[in-house]
Amino acid sequence: MLGDPSGAFTKACEMEMTHEGPISVGIIGRCKRWAMLVDDGEVKAVNVAESELDPAGDDFPEKTLAPALIEMVTTVNA
Repeated sequence: MLGDPSGAFTKACEMEMTHEGPISVGIIGRCKRWAMLVDDGEVKAVNVAESELDPAGDDFPEKTLAPALIEMVTTVNA
């Protein structure tokens, strides 16, 4: 996990949630639900839990949970 109180890293990674739904209820500047595999400064893989009907990824966060991350690591390192 990475703390990003200013949102600078989130914006640099283009992971700021900009869907109109959350913004319309005052959720502004929130980070998407995502996981990134980085090895020696190189991005190897990125998983984002979002869909058009679920921009926050709350309904189906599986892409960012431990089993998916383990699969990400083993697939990238295969």
